[in-house]
Amino acid sequence: MRRERQQLDDLLASLSPLASTWRDAHSDAVIRAIELIPQKPSYDRSDLEALLATDFGAAMTAIRLVLELSKDEFTVAMRATLPAGTGVKRFREDQGTFVEALCKLGVLEQLGALVNTPVTWRTILVERLKAGRGSAIKGQARGRGLEDFVELIVRGVFGEKNYSVRTRFVGARGSSTEKADFAIPSKNDARILIETKAYGATGSKQTDVLGDVARIVEQKRHDTDFLLVTDGITWRDRTNDLRKLVEMQNQGLITRIYTRTMAGQLEEDLKELRRDHALAERSTSRPQ
Repeated sequence: MRRERQQLDDLLASLSPLASTWRDAHSDAVIRAIELIPQKPSYDRSDLEALLATDFGAAMTAIRLVLELSKDEFTVAMRATLPAGTGVKRFREDQGTFVEALCKLGVLEQLGALVNTPVTWRTILVERLKAGRGSAIKGQARGRGLEDFVELIVRGVFGEKNYSVRTRFVGARGSSTEKADFAIPSKNDARILIETKAYGATGSKQTDVLGDVARIVEQKRHDTDFLLVTDGITWRDRTNDLRKLVEMQNQGLITRIYTRTMAGQLEEDLKELRRDHALAERSTSRPQ
């Protein structure tokens, strides 16, 4: 084969669209299940039983769409009510209990409201916006909401200007940096690092969380306290990954892990760390 020196412009000019479709066998089955749902003013348990008995997998996806829940969110919500199992075997063993769990999630009310809401072309466009950009915004909002929650506590303990936020702190060797949500008192001399990870947020998959935490641990000074704040019930469906973070905490690589319900403990621990590191409560300017 002759050796060539290719040019970017030539490759760009040769690019062509890749044909694709959003439908597969399961999507077709879900559409068939949706078409089987009768249109009427209200629904009862028998409607759910009939739908699930026809094609369980497709019916569960259709029900999840009615509830506007992601697969992870739906799975966790169901397991909270049916810890013994949420699959077709569980449904066949005890249809009454299974359907009751769905009812507790509000399926009947949501389905009635959805079926009896007039649809226009504007409605369709709004739904497309929600499914595309809206899904990403929903995830981003979860992550930023947890950051804002933690910043209120940090500001209350250290003052408005005595920390760096969404920054890159200087590593232990002084020759490299790493991302962290909060560096106290500054990114150049971080005595305390805080990372927030809302699982279920865009860019915060389990692998991202573990990788980001590992990089912070690798870069920070050994005497820098590292606090991790995380939340999201979807962790319950991936407990092995959360267990790895707990193991890191038990090894002393993470000082402590918090959730939103531990806000009081986080505040008290930050006050104690402020005293341990002899840090001021107030500063005249935001650190760089």
